[in-house]
Amino acid sequence: MFLYISLTLGRIAPCESILVDTKISLGIAGILIVLASVACSLGIFSYAGVPLTLIVIEVIPFLVLAVGVDNIYIIVQTLQRDERLYREKLDQQIGRVLGDVAPSIFLSSFSETVAFFLGALSSMPAVRTFSLFAGMAIFFDFLLQITLFVSLLGMDIKRQEKNRLDILCCIPGCKRNRVSEKPKGCIFMFFKKIFAPVVMKDSIRPIVVAIFVGMLSFSIAVVNKVDIGLDQSLSMPDDSYVLKYFHSLNKYMHSGPPVYFVVEEGHDYKSKEGQSMVCGGAGCNNNSLVQQIYNAAQMDNYTKIGYSPSSWLDDYFDWVKPQSTCCRVYNNTERFCNASVVDPLCVRCRSLTPEGKRRPLEEEFMKYLPMFLSDNPNPKCGKGGHAAYSSAVNLLSNDTDVGATYFMTYHTILHNSEDFIDALRKARMIAKNITESMDAPGKNYSVFAYSVFYVFYEQYLTIVDDTLFNLCLSLAAIFFVSVILLGFEIWSAVLMCIAISMILINMFGVMWLWNISLNAVSLVNLVMCCGISVEFCSHITRAFSVSTKGSRVQRAQDSLAHIGSSVFSGITLTKFLGIGVMGLSKSQIFKVFYFRMYLSMVLLGAAHGLIFLPVLLSYIGPRVNKAKVQAALQRQRGTEQERLIDH
Repeated sequence: MFLYISLTLGRIAPCESILVDTKISLGIAGILIVLASVACSLGIFSYAGVPLTLIVIEVIPFLVLAVGVDNIYIIVQTLQRDERLYREKLDQQIGRVLGDVAPSIFLSSFSETVAFFLGALSSMPAVRTFSLFAGMAIFFDFLLQITLFVSLLGMDIKRQEKNRLDILCCIPGCKRNRVSEKPKGCIFMFFKKIFAPVVMKDSIRPIVVAIFVGMLSFSIAVVNKVDIGLDQSLSMPDDSYVLKYFHSLNKYMHSGPPVYFVVEEGHDYKSKEGQSMVCGGAGCNNNSLVQQIYNAAQMDNYTKIGYSPSSWLDDYFDWVKPQSTCCRVYNNTERFCNASVVDPLCVRCRSLTPEGKRRPLEEEFMKYLPMFLSDNPNPKCGKGGHAAYSSAVNLLSNDTDVGATYFMTYHTILHNSEDFIDALRKARMIAKNITESMDAPGKNYSVFAYSVFYVFYEQYLTIVDDTLFNLCLSLAAIFFVSVILLGFEIWSAVLMCIAISMILINMFGVMWLWNISLNAVSLVNLVMCCGISVEFCSHITRAFSVSTKGSRVQRAQDSLAHIGSSVFSGITLTKFLGIGVMGLSKSQIFKVFYFRMYLSMVLLGAAHGLIFLPVLLSYIGPRVNKAKVQAALQRQRGTEQERLIDH
């Protein structure tokens, strides 16, 4: 991308002036300005303590380069096509040209800045961080371009007029004949003579509308079929051994990750009613915690719960009952005596009476519970709770009360992101039902489900709402900024936002076709797509708005011919080179979420901005502003008079 910008920014006429007319140094300066704006953004937010993420480093330079290079091409190419008026100095000419193009650049840059800063309202940390850094980077890029880059452009033109070599500006070039007419660029002539007239033909425009409406309809039809989540195998290179590990997990494992149903502090385990709400043995409630999880395991295809839970409370009841040999104490000290100890002083904790065979309650419950949690399983007593439950029960107040506890089971085998998300959702549904069934008087606690993977898949429960919120907020910001900066031409702003919305919807269609799932990475790319779409659409819209040609078709053709070539060479061709390199990456996440998505957003942006939007404007674009026509006529008369004096 750097090489392309450096070599194509200049315009070369005769071969002997090739080293003079190139703008390699100016192109490099433009790229350095883009990198400087990124560095300013990183520095400011790093100083403010905002954490930096990998997505910011990967995406923002690409975004700012797309925005910044487009503005550079518009400024340079507009100045190259312009002729200096009689007695007009270089700084006056640059000021006049900037008066024409700077409002369009300001419109796109300010719209993107506001849209990204509003995107920082997102609840997703990745999107929030990206939006903050991107908004600040684009803001600094605009400031540096209209100040530093314009100054460097003036110095480069002076060098060119003095016939000095590019880069080695101290060395004069070969003498050359004065060229009376500035050469036109190939892309500009292609757009003016071929592309714009063909697109604006009466027979072509209905076909264009039909094709793009068909694309939009298809994308709307499949938008709800886009997968949600991030397959962990995508984070590995194509030749990684970890991919074989993931494949073996899916093929040979018989259970999924463990899941814990946690009862928060506040439940009364010492009373018979409180125990019956939780336990799963005889005498327990039919809708107790253990029973509900057991019932869920019987419908494992639906609930993703694979097994009955391991219940510390039921195992404690089995451990403490006098029929077993587990619970024993020294009769002289009341200290715990392990079942493997052979000592005549060790006696059963409870007597073999009807009273002793009942569940322990109140003080008796708490007396033997710490012993159960410290007892290691052995051949004579396999119910010891130290191995299985030492961390499952939180004892409070010097072992006089029970705090938070958990009951563990396992999910079924989870193969993909859809299974993980569904397992998370069903586990939370079960926990909610348990909480509602444990409706004790004065209850101020709840039951929640936890598994090690929940922290990674939590975001996908709300990602659809987050996506709608971020994209709608960005579009609203773009609309209001465009309305103000286009001189309150509301209809122009509406048409521009329609084109941007179509690009975003079509991106979802591409995501479905290309198996790109919706996650934090792709959402950041969609937010970035909204910003890049402004570059494709805003310049064409403003050029149409300020055009003083007669009919809508003529105005659309004029705007496409003059600004379309700069947009095409500044964004489309530049990005193709950088995107093509990404396609060679061994990293699957780069190929899926960067190569495929970036290629799609550039192709869709170019197609909508350079084909559909001009056609749409030619049909239902705003009428020409009479005040702008009068102002243009006055400027044209003044220009013609100065040219006559010059000749």
